[in-house]
Amino acid sequence: MERAVPLAVPLGQTEVFQALQRLHMTIFSQSVSPCGKFLAAGNNYGQIAIFSLSAALSSEAKEESKKPVVTFQAHDGPVYSMVSTDRHLLSAGDGEVKAWLWAEMLKKGCKELWHRQPPYRTSLEVPEINALLLVPKENSLILAGGDCQLHTMDLETGTFTRVLRGHTDYIHCLALRERSPEVLSGGEDGAVRLWDLRTAKEVQTIEVYKHEECSRPHNGRWIGCLATDSDWMVCGGGPALTLWHLRSSTPTTVFPIRAPQKHVTFYQDLILSAGQGRCVNQWQLSGELKAQVPGSSPGLLNLSLNQQPAAPECKVLTAAGNSCRVDVFTNLGYRAFSLSF
Repeated sequence: MERAVPLAVPLGQTEVFQALQRLHMTIFSQSVSPCGKFLAAGNNYGQIAIFSLSAALSSEAKEESKKPVVTFQAHDGPVYSMVSTDRHLLSAGDGEVKAWLWAEMLKKGCKELWHRQPPYRTSLEVPEINALLLVPKENSLILAGGDCQLHTMDLETGTFTRVLRGHTDYIHCLALRERSPEVLSGGEDGAVRLWDLRTAKEVQTIEVYKHEECSRPHNGRWIGCLATDSDWMVCGGGPALTLWHLRSSTPTTVFPIRAPQKHVTFYQDLILSAGQGRCVNQWQLSGELKAQVPGSSPGLLNLSLNQQPAAPECKVLTAAGNSCRVDVFTNLGYRAFSLSF
């Protein structure tokens, strides 16, 4: 006698919708909590998920530990960028930045504290805000994106204090030179511009695509990522990922990778980069590829290094992009596990 095969229970409409959402999800942004024990991730549906790194890294962790503690609708459109202050999570979407209290979010009280819109040229203009940057010394926030300008907001008063103009196309990325009050910005126009925050003036321009060793015309001229360390800058996108000496505006190392890079950061004596493809790339400053560590997403858009001194047990690298997963690397050699929306 044949054994009866149980019929599959059809998924409800809600489950189907959620499965499709996860299938087509992109995680644009990440930010670590001030205590270092939690990670916020923002996706293309305007949702922010809060994960407990301490629970996921625990020796008693279960699959449920890798799911969000809370998920909430933060913006109507994608959450393009996030940063954390000592109390707040700041998130940016289309035309606005919002503030959330970390303490309240962890109690699952996800109500925005305030929201602000930069002074755009017309009321009909709603450009995406691609990048947020904290300037701790002046307690300010710089935001930039689709209107080709850098806007500075005083975090104490919530007022916008200056606008930096110079880019001719939208801005993808920002970086702070911590030893001097200077900010770098990179964008679709192919230029990295250096701004003096004391004078609100542009003091240096590097048109990366005009340097033959960096130029890759088939990829375009856009700058998608940059990072700084003292007198050094690394940037990439359409042009090759390249290490620059800022004082002399000289490219010193061109890294041998074909895929456009979307995120780059200095880490100890290495440069970490990620972009098209599933690997986190580890580079020597000389240009030698030290390692390529595969993750679970087909493409990576952002990396986050948790170096909060308050939680050394949660010191990890996380990587996210074109999937519903955030890969967690407990050391740089391999992916330990993935968090998932």
